[in-house]
Amino acid sequence: MPAAFLATLLAALLPLLAATVFTAPAAVARESAHDPARDSAPEKAVPTAALTEVTGFGTNPSNLRMYLYVPESVTPNPAVVVAVHWCTGSGPDMYNGTEYDTLADQYGFIVLYPSVTRSSKCFDVSSPQALRRGGGSDPVGIKSMIDWVTRTYDADTGRVFATGISSGAMMTNVLLGDYPDVFAAGAAFSGVPFACFATTDGSEWNSNCSGGTVTHTPKEWGDLVRNAYPGYSGPRPRMQIWHGTEDDVLRYPNFGEQIKQWTNVQGVSQTPAATDTPQSGWIRTRYGGTGDQAPVEAISLQGVGHNLYAHGMASRVLTFFGLDKSGPAPQPQPGACKVTAAVNAWNTGLTASVTITNTGTTTVSGWKLGFTLPAGQTVTGGWGATYTPSSGSVTAANVSYNATIAPGASVSIGYQAAHGGNSAAPAAFTLNGTACATG
Repeated sequence: MPAAFLATLLAALLPLLAATVFTAPAAVARESAHDPARDSAPEKAVPTAALTEVTGFGTNPSNLRMYLYVPESVTPNPAVVVAVHWCTGSGPDMYNGTEYDTLADQYGFIVLYPSVTRSSKCFDVSSPQALRRGGGSDPVGIKSMIDWVTRTYDADTGRVFATGISSGAMMTNVLLGDYPDVFAAGAAFSGVPFACFATTDGSEWNSNCSGGTVTHTPKEWGDLVRNAYPGYSGPRPRMQIWHGTEDDVLRYPNFGEQIKQWTNVQGVSQTPAATDTPQSGWIRTRYGGTGDQAPVEAISLQGVGHNLYAHGMASRVLTFFGLDKSGPAPQPQPGACKVTAAVNAWNTGLTASVTITNTGTTTVSGWKLGFTLPAGQTVTGGWGATYTPSSGSVTAANVSYNATIAPGASVSIGYQAAHGGNSAAPAAFTLNGTACATG
């Protein structure tokens, strides 16, 4: 496509985006605090209770700016919420247009606001560099910001979250795909699936995706996420998805495509485990669990357009993240777990019966059991969980009817496997990344 035409197209799109993509909710403007003396000592903590720009935070290939809000009541080992702005917006706009800072005052977490400097003020969610781990562009800069915060504040690396609006929602999908080991969960307002916006011609805009005509099977969508970090077999972030049925910028079919993608990534059924109406005109579906921290939660808003975000929604995001408690928030993972495995073997095959017990004090809502099969064993079938892959490091993910494990409760699952002579049970297990006792 000729460069002149692209320039003309972008010039026509930017006013439209500025007018229609997102208008920040009314808020009292607050000044950004910036101490230039900190530029040469980026590891020094910033002032509290003020939006502060941090410079020199690390590798930053696309020249993003970093803004930080640290509440006076910041907790020890705080959680971190990455709040990502919309096209034509900025980090300070996201600060002024949402209430994450006031919620941080209440619950003690830190809010990080990345800010785009390219002319469109849109995040890169389309280039090949953005759509792979460590590939360059915006995700690498945001990861550097997170690393700065975790070093400086000894933040809890198990409680890092991302949320965004429009372009920021698309970036939320990208961040969770590129860095599944960094984020515990995300919340996307009016976004599109990971890699839906992919382009190879340098364009920031993908009309097919924005128009809702890019569709894939759940596995195809899931493979796009998995291919961003080949070889990763650990836990995947939970995802909360928000979309209005009358969205005319990023069309409503993108809502269903995100559900397909993240249920597949989580290894849970596309059939909702729970459906309710938390507010008039809203339909909320939960997948892989029925509680507030289900693996995937989706909220459809009837008759609502692209400018979806409204005051009060951030509180629902915090509930999904598990941060709406004073002090350090409890995790959906157990504090402790125990797994017993019994094997019944024959010449070339075996069945294994596995019991998972939550010996901690926190209910598990959505679980993944990780283990390594002995050499020569291959899973050929199973019950009570979905098993991927069939050999090597295997993850058994809950099904809809057994997603919740209360403290002291147990879940029994099992699998059938072929073997080449070694019919032993796995030697070690993890539950949502927590090492379990065995025996």
